[in-house]
Amino acid sequence: MADSSTQGPAARGERIAKVMARAGLCSRRDAERWIEEGRVEVNGIVLTTPALMVGPQDRVEVDGKPLPEKQDQRLWRYHKPSGLVVSHRDEKGRETVFDALKEQLPRVVSVGRLDLNTEGLLLLTNDGELARLLELPATGWVRRYRVRAHGTVAPEALAGLKDGVTVDGIHYGPITASLEKVQGSNCWLTFALREGKNREIKRVCEHLGLQVNRLIRTSFGPFQLGELKRGEVEEIAPSVLADQLGRGMAGQSAKPKKAPRADRRRHT
Repeated sequence: MADSSTQGPAARGERIAKVMARAGLCSRRDAERWIEEGRVEVNGIVLTTPALMVGPQDRVEVDGKPLPEKQDQRLWRYHKPSGLVVSHRDEKGRETVFDALKEQLPRVVSVGRLDLNTEGLLLLTNDGELARLLELPATGWVRRYRVRAHGTVAPEALAGLKDGVTVDGIHYGPITASLEKVQGSNCWLTFALREGKNREIKRVCEHLGLQVNRLIRTSFGPFQLGELKRGEVEEIAPSVLADQLGRGMAGQSAKPKKAPRADRRRHT
């Protein structure tokens, strides 16, 4: 493999992983991994590092195929059923949401992730850079969930989550939580949060003495699960997307600060 210093693309342009993500081929994180695996070439030279700027004049190939031309930005709402993995490849061979949708959608990436047994609203887009922007905590969009859990909890304990909580050395930001109803030995709760760290709701509930047995995401920022049936996917109208992005990104810098690596893989 050639050293990146001899690869020749123009010094000005955009980072290769960003260009790949914008083409809808993968997320920026996956692009970096593909480069490490030697799957990406620029001007006929195999890359060894994602720290490379490319411009329109550079020829980018992935697995020997030219990079797709950037398409218009699109976004879909998907009602993810329990039991599907939010990943393009699963090492255990389990079915993924992308397997389930391959006949209905073009190549898409998810905005954040949901655990295997978490159901509800999952946003999908053909623009990896849009996915990255929407899932960053700096964007500030609230994720809302309905939670069914075994056990009982005092309203005061739920109210205490508004200041954040630290569980097993991991700090979780402010959470708005309330008791919806009690149903036998279970209770239904609503949670609203802005980060969505790995298994956050389940770990916080365990901290409160609750065992989560059903978790449903009902909204992500301005986009609602609504009446979308389980397994259904529906495109958000371009005009609605443009309007909501304009509102949601107001006050945000054009280049949001990079989140710490530990927070960049988010699924609850």
